[in-house]
Amino acid sequence: MTHRIRSLEQRDHDALVQIYRQAVLTSTTAFYSAAQQSAWASQCDAIRPALEQGRGLVSCSSDGQVVAFCLRDPSDRIALLYSDPRGQRRGHGRAVLEACTTEAAAEGETVLRTEASLISRPLFESLGWRVSWREELLIAGVHFQRFRMHQQLRQ
Repeated sequence: MTHRIRSLEQRDHDALVQIYRQAVLTSTTAFYSAAQQSAWASQCDAIRPALEQGRGLVSCSSDGQVVAFCLRDPSDRIALLYSDPRGQRRGHGRAVLEACTTEAAAEGETVLRTEASLISRPLFESLGWRVSWREELLIAGVHFQRFRMHQQLRQ
């Protein structure tokens, strides 16, 4: 399947906030409690500054609708990677992550880093990312576990 990848634009921001929210509320039930999902989803508007300052790519469906997005902020960190629940398991997340990785390497980055959730860790690992360490954090007063990960880029 070919994925249409393009640069993330200002006009995408509202749709990306909704993708983030819907992905958290509907795609994470096997990994997170209802309290965790609610706390995480409550942060959806907090991604707006990152969308403004970061550099990202989106994967679009055949009709041009954004299905997944990946954002680097700063340039050596994958800050956000989310897929619309209606379009998951179709390779959009993988395609946009791979495109962001390629773009970072072309810009001279030698290592990428991220904080991966329980749900995204397997995707990152399938693309050669390695866990640096596991960490605990609080989001809206609720405990979470995530993984600091990194990937060496070929030069």
